[in-house]
Amino acid sequence: MKKKLLWVIALFSTVAVIAQEKKFTTQDVEVNSLLKGTLYTPIKSNSKTKLVILIAGSGPTNRSGNQMGMINNSLKYLAEGLAENDIAVYSYDKRIFAQMVNKTLDEKTLRFEDFINDAKDVVNHFKSEKKYSKIIITGHSEGSLIGMVAANGLADGYISLAGAGRGIDKVIVEQLVKQAPNVKEEAEKDFELLKEGKSIETKNAMLSTIFRPSVQPYFTSWLKYEPQTEIQKLTIPILIVNGTKDIQVPPSDATLLHNANKTSKLLLIENMNHIFKEIKADEDNTKSYSNPDLPVIPELISALTNFIKTI
Repeated sequence: MKKKLLWVIALFSTVAVIAQEKKFTTQDVEVNSLLKGTLYTPIKSNSKTKLVILIAGSGPTNRSGNQMGMINNSLKYLAEGLAENDIAVYSYDKRIFAQMVNKTLDEKTLRFEDFINDAKDVVNHFKSEKKYSKIIITGHSEGSLIGMVAANGLADGYISLAGAGRGIDKVIVEQLVKQAPNVKEEAEKDFELLKEGKSIETKNAMLSTIFRPSVQPYFTSWLKYEPQTEIQKLTIPILIVNGTKDIQVPPSDATLLHNANKTSKLLLIENMNHIFKEIKADEDNTKSYSNPDLPVIPELISALTNFIKTI
C-alpha cells in the first residue's frame, strides 16, 4: 500500500512538471551591433509559423518593456503569451542600450528615423532567414508610429498598441496641461518653433527639462510624422488596440487612427491600462508600472492571437 501511494505521488508530480513546461523556447538574437533582443520560438514552430516584431515605447525602454525603476515586464509577458499560442515573437532593446554600453550615446544626434530604420533592419533580418510565413509589426506607444512607418511596403500586418492618433506635440501638451494648465500656450509655441526647425529656449523649469537642447533635434524629426497620415498609407491588415484605463494615450486616439484607415479593426479593452495590465481601482494604475507580478490582461493575448491567425 505504501509503495502504491508513493507511485501515485510520483505520477502526479510528473504530470505537474509536464503541465508547467513552456510551449516555447527563448534565444538571444543580435540583428546588428546596435540591435539585440530575445526570440520566442514555439515548440511547434514550422513553415507556417508567423513572427511578431515588438517595438517598445518611448524613452529607455528595453525588450521586456521595462525602464530603470519601472519593472513591469509588459512586453515580456505579451511575448510569452503569444508564443504560448504558437506565434513567434522577437522583442529587442532600443539602440540606446547598446550605445550606453559602448559609451557612444549622444542624445543630440538621435533622430526618429533612426528607430524607423532599426525596425526595418529587424524585419529584413528575419525575412532573409525565410523561416516565417508572415511578419507582423507590433508597436507600443511611441513604437506604434515607428512601426506604422516601417510597416509600409515591408510587413504583412500591423498592430498598434496604445499608439497616439495625434502628433506628439498634441499628446505631450495634453499631458502637461493635466499637471500644469498654465504652460499650455508656451508649450504649443515651443512645438511650433520646433516644427519650423528652430531651436527654443525656455525659463520654465518643467518645459526646460522636456525641451532641453540635446533632445530638440529628436522632437523636430518626430514632428514630421502624423499618425493619421501614416496609417492611411497602409494596405495590410491592421489592428488598433487601446485600453479604457490608459492614462497616457486615451482610447479616443485609437478611434482617430481607425477613422483614418477604415480597413483597420478597432479594439478597446475594458480596464486595460497603458502597459496592458488590468486596473480595477484608479489608484492602482500608476503602481502597476512598477509591479512585475501583474500579468498582461488575457483579453489582449486572445485578441492579438485571433487577429494574427487571420493574416
